[in-house]
Amino acid sequence: MAKVMPFHGLLPAPQQVEKVAAVPYDVVNSEEAAVLAQDNPLSFLRVSRPEIEMEPGIDLYDDRVYAKAAENFLRLCKQAPLALDAGKHLYVYSLKMGNHVQIGILGAASAEDYDRDIIKKHEKTRKDKEDDRTRHVVTLRSHTGPVFLTYRDSAAIDSKIAAITATVPLFDFTAPDGIVHKLWRVGESESAAISALFDEIPYLYIADGHHRGAAASRTAAQMKAANPNHTGDEDYNYFLSVIFPASQLRILPYNRVVKDLNGLSVEGLINAISEKFTVKPEGVKEPARYGQVCMYLDKQWYTLEPRFDFKSLGVIERLDVSILQDNILAPLLGIDDPRTSKRVNFVGGIRGTAELEKLVDGGKYLVAFSMFPTTVSQMMDIADAGAIMPPKSTWFEPKLRDGLVCHNF
Repeated sequence: MAKVMPFHGLLPAPQQVEKVAAVPYDVVNSEEAAVLAQDNPLSFLRVSRPEIEMEPGIDLYDDRVYAKAAENFLRLCKQAPLALDAGKHLYVYSLKMGNHVQIGILGAASAEDYDRDIIKKHEKTRKDKEDDRTRHVVTLRSHTGPVFLTYRDSAAIDSKIAAITATVPLFDFTAPDGIVHKLWRVGESESAAISALFDEIPYLYIADGHHRGAAASRTAAQMKAANPNHTGDEDYNYFLSVIFPASQLRILPYNRVVKDLNGLSVEGLINAISEKFTVKPEGVKEPARYGQVCMYLDKQWYTLEPRFDFKSLGVIERLDVSILQDNILAPLLGIDDPRTSKRVNFVGGIRGTAELEKLVDGGKYLVAFSMFPTTVSQMMDIADAGAIMPPKSTWFEPKLRDGLVCHNF
C-alpha cells in the first residue's frame, strides 16, 4: 500500500509566496526563465534554473551551476524567508485554471514505493536528466520540485480534503498566468489520519515528473550507501509529491508538427493517408473523440477517421498518438523514432491550434496534427500493464509551482 507521510515543510512567508513561487524547471528554457525571474530576486527559478545568473551559454551540468543553486537556495531561505515547520504536516494544494479546479495532498512519498512499483510509471527517463536532478537534490539536500502523482479516487480522502478547504488557506494568490494557487497546512493529528487513509490506496501513479521521481530514488540509494546507521526512517527516504484524485486531472493533447512531407506532394500525402483513413476537408481543428485526428496541410484542416478497427488493438497501439505514429508518421513521413527525429516537433495543447497554423503557415513546418488528449484511464491502464507510453503523449495543465513547500533532508 502507498505511503504518503507528513514532514517538516520549508515554506516562504505568506506575504512573499507570490514572489517565490515559480513554474517547474522543465517547462521553461534558460531564456524564458530569465525573463520570468527578471527584477524578482526571490523567484525560485534562481534556485531551479541558476544558470540565469551566470554567463550565457554555460554548460548546464557545470559544477558551478549546482554551486550557484545551493548559494541561491541559502540566500532565499534568509531573504524570503523560508521557514521550517516545527511539526510534521501534510498540506492541501488547490489549483484553479478557468473553471477547472483540482485539489490534492502535498506530502512525502516513499522512494521504496517508487522502487517496488507501488508508484507506477508510464514514461522512460533519460540518464542525463536523472543525473542532473539527482545532483541538484543532493547538493541542496532538499526536494524543491514536487512529483505530480495521482490515485484512483477515495471518498474518505475527498471528505477530509473538503473539510480542510472549508477553512482559510495559508497561501492564496493568483500567478501571472491567471492560475489561482491555494495551500492549507493540515494539523498534525489530521495529517496522521490522512496518511493512514493512503495506506488503503494500493497504487500511486506518476502523472508528471518522471525524472524527479527517478532522481528521488537515486538520492535515497546514494544517501543510504553513505549512512552506516541507516534505518529507513530518514527524511531522504521520502520525496516531495502532490497527489490528486484521478477524476480531477486535466490532460491536454500533445500535438505534432512535421518539417517536410518526406518527398510526397500534398495530394500524394492525402492519397496515401486515404488508404487507411477517411479524409474529410471539413475545416475542423480539434478532434471530437478518441480515435480521430485533425490535420493541417496547405492552409486546410482535414479530419482523419481510421477505417480499421483500432479499438481491438493493444493498450499502447490503440492510443491516438500510436495510431498516428504507426500509420502516418512512420510509414508515410519517415518519422521512425519520434524521440530522436529532428523532423518532428511537439506542441503542448495549452498553445492551441492557432500555434499549429502559425508554424505551418510560417513555412518552418509543412504539416501539423491536432490530437485528442490521452485519458487518465488510458495512462493508468498502461502503467498497470507495466508498459511505456509513446513520447509526448500527455500534457498536464495547470502546472504545479516550485517553492511553495520544500522537503529538506
